[in-house]
Formats: sequence, C-alpha cells, structure tokens
Amino acid sequence: MKNYPKITAAIVLVFVLVVSIMVKQLVPLFVNNEGQTSSSQISSIATEQTVSHIAEEEEEMRAVWVPFMSLTMSSENDKSEADFQKKFDKIVKTSKEKGMNTLIVQVRPFGDAFYRSSLFPWSHLLTGTQGQDPGYDPLKYMVKTAHENGLEIHAWVNPLRIQLNTNPSELAENHPYTQWSKDESRKRWIVEYENGKYFNPAYAEVRKYIADGVKEIVQNYDVDGIQFDDYFYPTQDGVFDQAEYDAYKEEASQNGVPMELLEWRQANINAMVSQVYAEVKQTKPEVVFGISPQGNLQNCLNMGADVRTWCSTQGYIDYICPQLYVNFEHQVLPFGSAVKEWRNVVTNPSVSLYFGLGLYKAGSDVDGGTWQKSNTIIADQIQAGREANGNGFMFYSYDYLNHEQTEQEVQNAVKLLN
Repeated sequence: MKNYPKITAAIVLVFVLVVSIMVKQLVPLFVNNEGQTSSSQISSIATEQTVSHIAEEEEEMRAVWVPFMSLTMSSENDKSEADFQKKFDKIVKTSKEKGMNTLIVQVRPFGDAFYRSSLFPWSHLLTGTQGQDPGYDPLKYMVKTAHENGLEIHAWVNPLRIQLNTNPSELAENHPYTQWSKDESRKRWIVEYENGKYFNPAYAEVRKYIADGVKEIVQNYDVDGIQFDDYFYPTQDGVFDQAEYDAYKEEASQNGVPMELLEWRQANINAMVSQVYAEVKQTKPEVVFGISPQGNLQNCLNMGADVRTWCSTQGYIDYICPQLYVNFEHQVLPFGSAVKEWRNVVTNPSVSLYFGLGLYKAGSDVDGGTWQKSNTIIADQIQAGREANGNGFMFYSYDYLNHEQTEQEVQNAVKLLN
C-alpha cells in the first residue's frame, strides 16, 4: 500500500476545486509543494502578467504547429548541425511569408528532448538513437532564430507519452522509464498499455517530474510559451491505473465517498496542470502556458482533461487552443457549433481562446469529400473565429503551409492574415 498514491492530495483537491470554481480566482492549493511560492503570490503575479499580456496584445495569435516530423533528422543522410539549421531556417522563412507570428515547436514528443536536459534523454529523432548527443542544441538555435526574425516561439511538450508502437524503437538507459522500471518502489510510476508506454499521473512524484521538466525549459531557454497537446490519459479503460484507483478508493472510503474513476483522473491531471502553471509563473511570469486539447469537449473530459475548470478558474492556463480539425459540414461536430461551445467554456477573462485549424485536411478527400467543396474553408473559419471574439489561430501543421494539396486554401487564408 505504501507505494500507491495517498488520498490526502485528492481530498484537498476536491475541496479546492469546489471553492475555486465558486470564487473564480483561487489557485488550487495542491500545487504548493515544498519550496514553492505560495498560491496567492503565484496567482497575483500570474494574473497581473497574463491580463497585461492580453490587454497589450496588438496582434492576434497566428501560429503554426511544427511537429517532430518536420524537425526530425534521424532519416536524413546529413544529420549535422548545419543541416538542422538549414531545415529550421526554411521553416522560419516559410512561416513568415504565410503571415505567421508564432511557432509551436515540438521539443518533447516521447519523454525525450530536443534540448540539453538533465531529466530527459536526447531525442532519437535527432540522431537515430535516443540518448545520443547530437553535438548541438536545437532549441537554443530555434529560439535565437525565431526571435531574430520577429517570431515568438512556444515549446510544445507531450507530458505523458513515452513510446507509441515502436517509436522510438528503443528507450535510452537514462530515460526515466528505463530507470524507474528497475526500481520496485517506482515501477508503477510508468504504465505499459496496449501499444504504448506512459507516465502515470496518479503519483505526485510523476507530476512533479513533469513540472520540473517544464521548469528546466523555462529556466534555460528564452521561450515565449509552453504548450501541452491533447495527449493525457490514453484510454477510458480502468485497467490502465486500476491498482492506484483501488488504493485510493480503499483509503477514501474511510473518510467519505470516493470520487468516480473519471473524476479522480481529472483531479490527477488538474494537479499536474496547476503545478506546471505555478512553476512557469514562479520562474518567468511573462512566459505563457497553454494547452491544445481535442476539439470534441466530451472527448476531452473522458480522457481526463478538465477543460471547463482550466478555462474558468485562475491558476491553470493562460490560453486554450482546441483542435477544431473539422469543417462547417462535419456531421458530429460542425465547426460553427464547436466555436460557440468553446467560446462559452472560456469564462476566465485572463484565459485567451485560440482556435486550432486543420490545415492538413484542406483539399483532401477526408470527411466525405467535404473539404473539396470549397477552397475558402480555412479563410471562412478565420472569419468565424474572429466573429466569436477569439484571440487568434493555430494551424496544423507547418508542412501544409507550402503544399500542393492546400495551395489554394493557403492563398485565400493568407489574404486575411496579411
């Protein structure tokens, strides 16, 4: 039993969530770990900085996601620093030409790093072997180059995913998964489920490790923001964390009524998100922290992403960017309806609302061919987002800014961005 997460934090969490939702300005108390600034101090600093940022913002957000596929060097014949720089220089040039003002670069796709880290191994995507030093610092160059060209840059982190299928094919000896799996007291800090490996957010130690990883980036690099993507719990199946949930229920039942599995999982993710937010604001208050969840609100909640709390209560995020990779004719989630739904979710005035647009679908035959009926779908979505008083857009992904399939759509969209 001693290796399972205790319920004290969970019980405090429930109380805090209830109170914070009522007052709308209370930072959850569970983020105040040893040695951290107090909740009230962080909340005051963060609120002042964030509101000031929104008030002074002259441009709407016009960002493009740069996923690891666009940055990978492992498949290149030339894996040199010069070749990486050439690749990124092209990303910057194209992004500016298409009207972007921000790059969202993926720096931790598999519990690894596109930067020098004492917590995570070098990404295999740089050399072909996880843990192998490429001999240069990609993030350092990306930050420098983006800023020199008038672009902001956000470090995109996948907080829980370690491995998916055989990507990467082998984990480094210094990867947390490799180390923890050999330690009986930490074995459950990671979970192997179906075709993947993941960090287990049921444990406070794991949540702290993830928060420390974000703090490391903010401390060592002049990034403008940190972004988590939509990967939280990989399944609704209770087997993923059955042992931890059973231990929680056993202890919680002695003091009251235990939370249901989904509520408990959301509490774990909320604890992680608020702790990351606190670390960012304590380290560099001007740096923003945002999340880009799935576009389907119910799917978010089912996977442990309590977006309603994040968007209504101070102390979680500076911005939300739902991935609305649908068009106006989508049968399940029409774009117009999704925009209205998310506009209603964001009630905290210090949280910016950006809309993630699925540029990669433009001109393709997906969704019953509805993306081929018009070449102004993305442009129309930009207009709809502005009419809903959104704060900007993020486009997925970089490779489709200059692609034959999306050429006409991009031309029409750029007219609204320049």
